[in-house]
Amino acid sequence: MQRFALDGDNLSLDAVRRFLAPAPPHLSLKKTAEKRVRRAAGFVRELTKGSATVYGVNTGFGRLANVRIPQNKLARLQTRLIVSHAAGVGRALPFEEARLAVAVRAATLARGHSGVQLPTLRLLLELWNRDVTPFVPSRGSVCASGDLAPLAHIALTLLGKGDAFSGRRKMAAKTALKRAGLAPITLEPKEGLALINGTSVATAILARTLVHAQDLVRLADAAAAMSLEALQGTDTPYDPRVHALRPHPGQAATARNLKKLLKGSRILPSHKESDHKVQDPYSLRCVPQVHGASRDGLRFTKEIIERELNAVTDNPLLFPDDGDVLSAGNFHGQHVALAADTAAMAIAELGSISERRIEQMVNPDLSSLPAFLATDPGLDSGFMMAQTTAAALVSENKTLAHPASIDSIPTSANQEDHVSMGMWAARKCRNILENARAVLAIELLCAAQALDWQQLRPGRSVGRVRNALREQVPKMKKDRYLARDIELTAAMIADGSLLKAAGALESF
Repeated sequence: MQRFALDGDNLSLDAVRRFLAPAPPHLSLKKTAEKRVRRAAGFVRELTKGSATVYGVNTGFGRLANVRIPQNKLARLQTRLIVSHAAGVGRALPFEEARLAVAVRAATLARGHSGVQLPTLRLLLELWNRDVTPFVPSRGSVCASGDLAPLAHIALTLLGKGDAFSGRRKMAAKTALKRAGLAPITLEPKEGLALINGTSVATAILARTLVHAQDLVRLADAAAAMSLEALQGTDTPYDPRVHALRPHPGQAATARNLKKLLKGSRILPSHKESDHKVQDPYSLRCVPQVHGASRDGLRFTKEIIERELNAVTDNPLLFPDDGDVLSAGNFHGQHVALAADTAAMAIAELGSISERRIEQMVNPDLSSLPAFLATDPGLDSGFMMAQTTAAALVSENKTLAHPASIDSIPTSANQEDHVSMGMWAARKCRNILENARAVLAIELLCAAQALDWQQLRPGRSVGRVRNALREQVPKMKKDRYLARDIELTAAMIADGSLLKAAGALESF
C-alpha cells in the first residue's frame, strides 16, 4: 500500500490526484507535525487554567463571543458547537469530495496552530484509512467562518453522532466507527471550533474539479484537432511564430498540443493548396486563443488552491512559541470563491467553443459533410439532437458561470457581515465541468463519425483517439440510442483512456 505522511505543507494537485486514485495512499502524520500538534494542544490546556478570556476556548461563538463559559462546561461547549452547527441540507457530497475534505482538514490541523489533541487528529486520519466517510450534506455553507455546517457533519462522525458511510453503505456514525474498529472521542477545549472553522470542504471540491480539469483541457485540444481534420481545416493558425507575438503561456501550450496531435496527417496536406478554406471559422482558427485563455485562468486557480491546501484557515490561531492567541480572518473563503468562479468561466468556455465545432460538423450549410452526419439523412436524424443537447448544456453553463463570489448575505446576527459563497462557487464549478465533459463527448462522437468518411489518414495522435473511441462506440450506420454513446464517451474522458490514446499533452 502507498503511504503519504502529512506535515501540513506538502499537499498539491499531484497529491490530490493520488488521493483520488482507485487505490489511495494510507495517510499518516510526520513526526514534526505530531510535535507541533502536541505543543499547541498543551498551550490550550495552559490557557484553560488561566483567567484570560480566549475566544473559542472559554467563550461562546460568533455573536455570542462575549459570553464567558465556566471551566466545568468547556468540554460540553465544544460538543454542543458541533451538533448545533451540523445544519446542512440536501444530498450528500460525492464520496470522493467528502473523503478529500477529511484529508484537507487533517493537513490544516497538522500545522499545529489550531489546538486539537493528537488522538483527535489521528482519528480523523483513520476515517480515511478505514473507509469511513462522513455523511456531509452538500448545502448550507456560505464559506465565511469557513465551511461551518459541512465540517460540523464531518466532526459529528468523530463523536459517533449523525450518519456516515462504511464503504458505500450508509448507517449511524457510531455503527460505522465500530465496524472499522474505531471509538468515538470526547472533545477537549478549542477542538470543536478547530474542526469546523475553515475552508477545507470548498477547497476539497475545487481541488478535485481542478484535477479533472487538468485532463479535460488536454482532451479539448484533442477534440479540436479531430474536428479540424474532419472539417478539412488548416493548421496555419497554430504556427508557433504566431503565438510568439502574443506570448500568453496557455495560448502557446495549446498551439503546441495541436501541432503534436496533427503530426503525420495525410488529410491536411491534401487540401493545402485549395482555396475552399482561406480562413477557418473562429471555433477552429482561434482554438489556441480560447483554450489558451482557459488554461491561464485554470493556472491561476491552481496557484490559489495549492496555497489553500496548505493553509491554516481556522480561528483563533495559536502561536505557542510566542504565547499568543490571535483572532483574525483566515477562515474567510474569498480566495477560494474567486478562484472557483475563474475556473468555472474557463471550463465553461471549453464547452462553449466545442459546441460551435459540433455545429460546423452537423450543419450541411457549413461543411461538405452529410447533414447531421447521418448515413441516410431524412430517414436518419444522425447527430441532430446531440447538438441540441450540447446547446442545452452550454446554456446551462452560462447561468452556472455567473460568479458566486460577488454575492454576500450577512449571517450570525451581522457578525459575519461579508461572506464569500465559496462553497457554492466550488460546487457549481464542478457541475460546469461535468456539463463540459458531456459536450466534448458529443464533439468527439461527431468528429469520429466525420473522420470515418475521410479516405486519408488523420494525424497519428488524432487517429489513436478515434481508434480508442471506436473500441467502445462503433460508427453510427443508422439511428440508434445516442444517450448511451454520449455516456460511454464521457466515461472514457473521465477515466483517462481517451487522453492516454492522445499521448503526452501539456495541461496548465
